[in-house]
Amino acid sequence: MGAQWKMAGKQDAAAKRGLMFGKLAKEIAVAARLGDPNPEHNARLRAAIESARKASMPRDTVERAIKKGAGLLNETVNYETVVYEGFTPHKIPVIVECLTDNKNRTAGDVRVLFRKGQLGSIGAVGWMFDRLGMIEATAKGEGLDIESAAIEAGAQDVETLEGEDVEGGHTGASFFTDPSDLDTVNKALTKMGWAISKSELTYRAKEFPALTTDQRKEVSEFLSDIDDNDDVHRVYAGIK
Repeated sequence: MGAQWKMAGKQDAAAKRGLMFGKLAKEIAVAARLGDPNPEHNARLRAAIESARKASMPRDTVERAIKKGAGLLNETVNYETVVYEGFTPHKIPVIVECLTDNKNRTAGDVRVLFRKGQLGSIGAVGWMFDRLGMIEATAKGEGLDIESAAIEAGAQDVETLEGEDVEGGHTGASFFTDPSDLDTVNKALTKMGWAISKSELTYRAKEFPALTTDQRKEVSEFLSDIDDNDDVHRVYAGIK
């Protein structure tokens, strides 16, 4: 593990659904703006739509986000990516990636969210992470040889994907690549029959400091509060 931080069961809570849909719509809009609005020709958009499908996001909401990003509506998409680095309580390194249309608002929110931790400057903890391409995908059949699939597709590393991201009767895996190879590996896995649900650049922690049960609970609560912010797109932390 150690790529994007996730809280177990977080996406199942009804209270989180609106927040989750908002973040998915933002990712879809940005993917449509930066690339081809046709998902067949845009791997990032295709993966974003698949994530929305798995979250049971209404089709009309997905289509509206695509049109918004493509400039087909009377709404302007002007999101910027802003990255913050720092430490959680108990000195766990964390990188927070935001998509925002108001950097001043986001900066203020992040400063408040880090009151129980330590907000650093750019580069403060970046050296504790590897910058990689990451593809989450599933294939029909259980117990498939994911190592062989990774080698054939040109990935550097692979981990088994389990839980809510894998449907019954399927094998799930997270494939890690050199950033410049992300699209090539994505296309290779697709040709091999893997269904891509996420394809993006990620930060992967190099080390995972030991935590007691109580410390882990405190760190998870801190990360959850950050992830609940509307502008926060991804949270990466040195915790398994």
